[in-house]
Amino acid sequence: MKAIICTKYGPPDVLQLKEIPRPIPKDDEALVKIHAASLNAADFENMRGVFIVRIAAPRKPMYKILGSDFAGRIEAVGVNVKQFQPGDEIWGDLSFPYGYSTFAEYVCIPEKALRLKPASMTFEEAAAVPTAGVVALQHLVVKMPIEPGQNILINGAGGGVGTFAVQIAKHFGAEVTGVDSGNKLDMLRSLGADHVIDYKQEDFTKTGLRYDLILDVVAYRSIFAYRRPLSPDGIFIYVGGSTSAVFQALLLGPIVSRIGGKKIGVGKWEPNNKEDLEFLTELFEAGKVTPVIDRRYPLGELPEAMRYLEDGHALGKVVITMEQ
Repeated sequence: MKAIICTKYGPPDVLQLKEIPRPIPKDDEALVKIHAASLNAADFENMRGVFIVRIAAPRKPMYKILGSDFAGRIEAVGVNVKQFQPGDEIWGDLSFPYGYSTFAEYVCIPEKALRLKPASMTFEEAAAVPTAGVVALQHLVVKMPIEPGQNILINGAGGGVGTFAVQIAKHFGAEVTGVDSGNKLDMLRSLGADHVIDYKQEDFTKTGLRYDLILDVVAYRSIFAYRRPLSPDGIFIYVGGSTSAVFQALLLGPIVSRIGGKKIGVGKWEPNNKEDLEFLTELFEAGKVTPVIDRRYPLGELPEAMRYLEDGHALGKVVITMEQ
């Protein structure tokens, strides 16, 4: 089978398309043929070996085949797999502890990680949802339920997580402000954003406006700057961003949160959550949430796809398809 192999840290050039043996499923696993996968920020972080990644694997990537999101079809099952069978269409997120490895034509998946793909979604649509959609949903509702009329700001709203977050927040009745580069603002309006801000033209922390919840996918400011745009009982949640910003939130967030009612912290994430995937399916089938797919690349062009995502140009998700 074909797979993209990553044996050392570095730029996208370290990714190599190779022919390797097809994996054989263990007794509690299914062999799944991948039809589509999608890129996430974690993929280029694992590829480049950012600081947090190198804590666990200082010299070379822990996983030779990257990729977590996928949609595909079961080809074979181990003798102990009882709830699934060959032909079943599957989707999900193979982040830790499931071993990644979706940038390949086949992957073996433990039965406990298998999720039936919604028949209403194409393979490409399904591959775009599991990480970005679940991260957006869990971070939006993790600290408090969203009430109709609440003011919510999403920084980095034009990327994978952000596009889901805008639509989910609108579903719950929030008034949504999306922040991103100017070329993404029309797309954010089309997703339902009530207000948009070009971050190159305006700093949302200095406008004087206040928000009940701020979800930041690309945080890089000082933790103290984020207190200004919060309402008296507002919540600021880091989803992603610079290492220094995340460490500030982890170390100083609990201290800053004790000063007044404003809360600042890093949200928790449970990958591959079955109930959350089912809820996102309901929203999709009701026309409330649609995966935004910017570009599709064949497996062999993964390095170019990685460059495109890493440069911050993507409007929504970038999907990888398997050559036939």
